[in-house]
Amino acid sequence: MRHHRDHRQLSRTAEHRRALLRSLVTALFQYERIETTVAKAKETRRVAERMITYAKKNNIHSRRLVARVVQDDDVAKKLFDTITPWYATRQGGYTRILKTRRRLGDAGELAIIELVKSDEQKDADRKVRAARAEASAKAKEAKAKAKGEAEKVEEKTDEKAKEKAEAKAKKKAEAKTAEAKKVEKAEAKAPKAEVRETKAEKKPKTVEKPAAKKEAAKPKKEEPKKKGGGLLGRIRRKKEDS
Repeated sequence: MRHHRDHRQLSRTAEHRRALLRSLVTALFQYERIETTVAKAKETRRVAERMITYAKKNNIHSRRLVARVVQDDDVAKKLFDTITPWYATRQGGYTRILKTRRRLGDAGELAIIELVKSDEQKDADRKVRAARAEASAKAKEAKAKAKGEAEKVEEKTDEKAKEKAEAKAKKKAEAKTAEAKKVEKAEAKAPKAEVRETKAEKKPKTVEKPAAKKEAAKPKKEEPKKKGGGLLGRIRRKKEDS
């Protein structure tokens, strides 16, 4: 029997469970509508409705009790200033739980928990959402127009840059052609100058003197052969001398 067990543990320790519920309640008051599992939504409803009841008293003690759970000053201010006036004539039943689907992966049953609002509040919220949608659509259109104008300006600048580049290329080509023509003219004039230089460089051939020719025609004297040595050589020399 579950005596003195009035809450779901959510498979967490006491500290972790307390922190989880604080974050869920703060998110509910901030966004007025959140999606979570069914078990977490039921536990969040208990704490959130208790905080609304404290906020309806609007005294120092109630503010301190709310500050223990709602840990965002802006959200706490919203709870006291805007949310509690909705339920000034309502005694409980400030939230609603709507089962939606099963989560992929673990097939956990999900639900939406939201603050109950009157028809007038719903109409006002619809108008606010419609105004936001219109503003976002206008902003998107303005961005698209700005992008189109920027692209047109870029195209114009690109065209101007292309024209400048083409003009520079034409100037370079004309300069190259002018230089080529100058070179051709210089080459055409160069052969005549070369012919004149060759005529000036031609000189008569040098005639060799006859003395030099005679010297060149004289036969060279043969060097005397050395006679052999020894006794036989001496005998021969004596015979030749006698």
